[in-house]
Amino acid sequence: MRVLLLGANGYLGRFVADRLLADPAVQLTALGRGDDADVRFDLASGSPGALTRFLNAVHPGVVINCAGATRGGARELTRHNTVAVATICESLRRSGCGARLVQVGCSSEYGPSQPGSSTAEDAVPRPGGPYGVSKLAATELVLGSGLDAIVLRVFSPVGPGTPAGSPLGRLAEAMRRAMQSGDNELKLTGLGVQRDFVDVRDIARAVHAASLSAAQGAVNIGTGRAVRLRDAATLLARVAGFGGALHELDDPHLGSPPAYPYPDGCGGWQQADVRTARDRLGWRPRIGLEESLADIWMEAACRI
Repeated sequence: MRVLLLGANGYLGRFVADRLLADPAVQLTALGRGDDADVRFDLASGSPGALTRFLNAVHPGVVINCAGATRGGARELTRHNTVAVATICESLRRSGCGARLVQVGCSSEYGPSQPGSSTAEDAVPRPGGPYGVSKLAATELVLGSGLDAIVLRVFSPVGPGTPAGSPLGRLAEAMRRAMQSGDNELKLTGLGVQRDFVDVRDIARAVHAASLSAAQGAVNIGTGRAVRLRDAATLLARVAGFGGALHELDDPHLGSPPAYPYPDGCGGWQQADVRTARDRLGWRPRIGLEESLADIWMEAACRI
């Protein structure tokens, strides 16, 4: 099976590439903006015609899109998350390769959920910020394209390589600094937020499964269990051997009420309903949060 992977050098894309390379039946080609891509191409500015010519030359059976932006203004997010996907869809329609499209979406497309609820794929999306809007628009383009396509709505990724700007990445870095300086207390904000943390390696397994499946539409990828960030911080402290106190502070950056009180626009609670992934992809998460946090800490500890 010939697979074209877009965004192979990103946080998720690196693990998807590793997973695909471990499958002897896969012939992988990576397309991206970096010098280490097999083919250099900028989805946000490249033309559908140029990508179509490449698709016709390579003739992949599956195209996986892990590319995109998580930060920036509305214009930049729209360019990298929406316009880029429009280019992919138009190129696949023009091409004669007939490839299946696996689009990696995100839980920010749903927006805030009621505490205690599990969000299913038929929930009405109400994204709470520009990032979620740009990803939702991409999902609508894919699902309305008429292509053989599936969108994996990934909840909160965690594990090795977790970006320093993510909630758990910031926690690990703050704990590293405290231990390095000998502080016996850590002052943190936003610990009441509850998210469905899913390991990046399990996400890669889900992408691999989706590429082999005939399932279409949107499919949630999560664990089905929301975890309070305060509990994750306590678990991380245990993994790291941090014996100091964790103190929660009010966040001075949050207004009363703020327009977007959470950077991902998802409010205080998100939890995935993962039955569709189980039933249609045969996928279940395997890696627990403690193992994910141990890997995050291992990387942070190397900087001490």
